[in-house]
Amino acid sequence: MSNHLAGSSSPYLLQHADNPVDWYPWGDEALARAKQENKPILLSIGYSACHWCHVMAHESFENEATAALMNRHFINIKVDREERPDIDSIYMAAVQAMTGHGGWPLTAFLTPDGRPFYGGTYYPPEERHGLPAFSTILEAVAEAFRERPSEVESSAGKLLAAIEEKPADTAGAALSPDILNRAYQALQRAFDTKFAGFGGAPKFPQPLVLDFLLRYYLRSNTPRVLELVEQTLEAMYRGGIYDHLGGGFHRYAVDAEWQVPHFEKMLYDNALLPRVYLHAFQLTGKTEYRLVAEDIYDYVLREMTDPATGGFYSSQDADSEGEEGKFYIWTPDELKSVLGDGAAAFIQRFGVTEAGNFEERNILHLTGEFKADLITADQGNKEKLRRERETRIHPGKDTKVLVSWNAMMQSSLAEAGCVLGRDDYLAAAARNAGFILDNLRSGETLRHTSSVAEGFLEDYALLTDSLLWLHQATLNPRWLCQAVALADTMLDRFWDEDESVFYDTPAGMSGLFKRPRSFQDGAVPSGAASGALALLRLSRLTDDRRYWQTGGTALRGVAEYLGRYPLGFGQWLAALDFYLGPQQEVAVIGNTADSAARALANTVCRRYRPNTVLAALNPDDQEGLSDLPLFQDRTQINARPTAYVCRNFNCFPPVNTPEDLEQVLEL
Repeated sequence: MSNHLAGSSSPYLLQHADNPVDWYPWGDEALARAKQENKPILLSIGYSACHWCHVMAHESFENEATAALMNRHFINIKVDREERPDIDSIYMAAVQAMTGHGGWPLTAFLTPDGRPFYGGTYYPPEERHGLPAFSTILEAVAEAFRERPSEVESSAGKLLAAIEEKPADTAGAALSPDILNRAYQALQRAFDTKFAGFGGAPKFPQPLVLDFLLRYYLRSNTPRVLELVEQTLEAMYRGGIYDHLGGGFHRYAVDAEWQVPHFEKMLYDNALLPRVYLHAFQLTGKTEYRLVAEDIYDYVLREMTDPATGGFYSSQDADSEGEEGKFYIWTPDELKSVLGDGAAAFIQRFGVTEAGNFEERNILHLTGEFKADLITADQGNKEKLRRERETRIHPGKDTKVLVSWNAMMQSSLAEAGCVLGRDDYLAAAARNAGFILDNLRSGETLRHTSSVAEGFLEDYALLTDSLLWLHQATLNPRWLCQAVALADTMLDRFWDEDESVFYDTPAGMSGLFKRPRSFQDGAVPSGAASGALALLRLSRLTDDRRYWQTGGTALRGVAEYLGRYPLGFGQWLAALDFYLGPQQEVAVIGNTADSAARALANTVCRRYRPNTVLAALNPDDQEGLSDLPLFQDRTQINARPTAYVCRNFNCFPPVNTPEDLEQVLEL
């Protein structure tokens, strides 16, 4: 018999629709029932590609006895963290304050009015590994709520105080290059000199931090900075965290050597990581990095894109046939049966052994040279194996379309299309932007996904930024006009002028006991950091001082953290790098469909210039852009498309050719 999740649009919630647990989705019905019956709420948060979420579901939520305990003592609510990042951020902060760590599945116990008083993450069905049995937790929490209400109230009050974020005093915060210097020194200390990357096991890719380091390399010209990034990019590609047959990165490695991944694949990783490889290619000219970036993009377009709409899917599961990683692992005999005479060399190059390195089978990892010609030579065998792998039972796929994650993929493809001359990437980015604006927006309001009517700060911020990249890559005026409109709505709905902070949700959003405000970057950039960067970039194109001032104020609110905790503030450090400059603006005047205009724009994106922004105006098709100060009194010279460059409020003479533009950009 289905519970209250049966009508959900979330694949994760639907996975629990037939549990014997009387699950509710987050909403008025569940919250009202908790108050009416004076029952505590058991809140379980996860996502469809989460391996340990599946484990806890099989062990506990599908167990009749455990479900009976849950139904007797609690109002049970299931939340897809990807659909409701606002709910997740509030209760994740509470569990972290209680336990010192967090993760998914997230298990939180709430008062009937939604305040957390106890929680944790995964609980096993019986006591093991130092963790209490889930049934023991259920009985103890229910007994405490029933017999010791004053203790529950006290715990809820203390937790609320612990997770209340006080707005920072921004008046005296100085934004200086010294913050960037201190951030680099901290990252250098955290660098794993043996296996690359930062910290030990489990090891995460950290694309925001790697991209900051590439920015810092431009600023400092310190060879060691580039070495840290290059060593990490090669180590990640070599390891099992990379899918050498299908392309794309898994979420993270459980070991320090990057060899054994948690096998889920997330859209955001495969939007952010190829940009780092792309930027490394721009800086070094090494074809290896271009090949890796293209392999990831091609994977996303092949396997993570809705052919009907152009929307990008959220994730692929770690499990298939009830086993983690089964889809991805091989025995030597399986490889020999597919590759024949070519198997021996492939087996040696990708570290395959009879003993295996995972469940007596093999996760492929590169042991041979990381060279472009060899990567290209591998493609034939890889494609044979990929096609064989397609005959296996596939991991589940979460096909929901999240605006914020789609925006990250969109901007990544737009930049890559411009840098690499890939019209298919540009077309995919433009189609995706059109789909979101036409189907996931009503008036000025963005949705977060089709089932969540109100978008969050991250949706507005990341889509604003992606539309700026898309305009720069295609010169289509629609994208710049829409970026300006979204930025204005973002400021109206999420920026609090009195407190000088961004909030994650609009004011007055129902069902939350507090208005969430997240400022730390995680696996995805925070909405606040993304909003600040988007506003700073847009301000250089529009000359709107409000955008610049808001971005700077937001930065001053987190300035004290950036140099000390750079692993949690990669996007903020990118925004600070842009703020400190030098920035340069390029205005292209001419028929934007003209190949000469496109050649000028391509010149700008050919090299890694993260603090350069570009806008284009077609004098015959202005669509409101002619009012921007960037285009005032600027016309075509010699009746040809013309580029105007300004740097830190100083402007250079206009130029008509890519060669002359390159010289001006490098002055």
